[in-house]
Amino acid sequence: MAKRKLTDLNFISSDWIINNLLFFLFLGFLGTIYIANAHYAERNVREIQVLQKEIKNLRWEFMSIQADNMYQSKRSEIYEKVRRDGLRSSSEKVKKIVVDR
Repeated sequence: MAKRKLTDLNFISSDWIINNLLFFLFLGFLGTIYIANAHYAERNVREIQVLQKEIKNLRWEFMSIQADNMYQSKRSEIYEKVRRDGLRSSSEKVKKIVVDR
């Protein structure tokens, strides 16, 4: 058997291709899986970026609502709201009720 050179075109014959057909199919399958995995990873990255923007907006909205709630619950603000409804603070001393058992 003579040595074969890689530049010799007879090296790649139809018998050789048929004998290695399963290997070529396996390489094609691996290539397809590789491309699909890359697309899946890019889609996940885009989805993560969208969710991060949404989280940032929701955090700002939460902080705004929390600050407004803290302002509305100040004693002076509550006093103004109650006064508009016709209620006023008592000028009498606080009375303590004691119950004997």
